[in-house]
Amino acid sequence: MSLDINPMRHLVIVLLAFVSSQVLAETPVINIEIRDHLFYPAEVEVPSNTKVKLLVINQDPTPEEFESYELNREKVVLGNSKTVIFIGPLSPGEYPFFGEFNMSTAQGKVIVK
Repeated sequence: MSLDINPMRHLVIVLLAFVSSQVLAETPVINIEIRDHLFYPAEVEVPSNTKVKLLVINQDPTPEEFESYELNREKVVLGNSKTVIFIGPLSPGEYPFFGEFNMSTAQGKVIVK
């Protein structure tokens, strides 16, 4: 018994897998930790005109909300958990973010160069 695979369909599948792996491989990942209601690091630099993956890791037992009006992002990060937030591509500049549940301490910014 032989499988009859359409060569064009096979080519499309291979090309899609290749392009997807290239896109994922080229997306920079920036780790940001939440500890004692603070962001570490409080400032992160990212390249301009590039999509970036923020991996936000909450080391605190309580939830925190990563929020930024300038980045148009808002996401709750449960205690002792992590989440992914994609940003960009962005123009050069500074984009502040904060933890809404601890606004007096949880402050940071993305610096785009």
